[in-house]
Amino acid sequence: MLNHITIMGRLTRDPELRRTSSGIAVASFTVAVDRDFGGRDSGEKETDFIDCVAWRQTGEFVSKYFSKGSMIVVSGRLQIRNWNDKDGNKRRNAEVVADNVYFGESKRSSDSNSAYGGNSSYGNSNNYGGGSYGNNSNYGGYNNAPAPAPSYGGYTAPASAPASDFAMLEDDDAQLPF
Repeated sequence: MLNHITIMGRLTRDPELRRTSSGIAVASFTVAVDRDFGGRDSGEKETDFIDCVAWRQTGEFVSKYFSKGSMIVVSGRLQIRNWNDKDGNKRRNAEVVADNVYFGESKRSSDSNSAYGGNSSYGNSNNYGGGSYGNNSNYGGYNNAPAPAPSYGGYTAPASAPASDFAMLEDDDAQLPF
């Protein structure tokens, strides 16, 4: 079965960072997502307000680098929670549990001291980016410094894999591992 969702929109309020009784960070936030099409009657685009939750380092990252109005891309899974309100009525709530969070726009010119760019991302792989690192294109004055590897989906590809990890296979299909 597959349960994967990716949404892009703007935060409706600052993320709320809390901690569980065991100290695990959890950030909750709401993303306003415009629909691609207009309504039947008026033709105006409608907006959906989608609740999201991010755990551990991803939650801390969202709380630190995003604020109300920020464009955000959230990739994760859809979760339905059942709960009882204070009157004992059964309630149901849908939310996106974030696996990866991305910046949806490049940094503003007024944020020249911040360390993120339009292609940066953060996910469960503990990767803080891979996009642009500020406006200084020579990475702190070192003109010959190698550029960092780009980040895709919270994963940074290794510079080179050890040769011992690979084995040559013959053309015989019987040797295939699947």
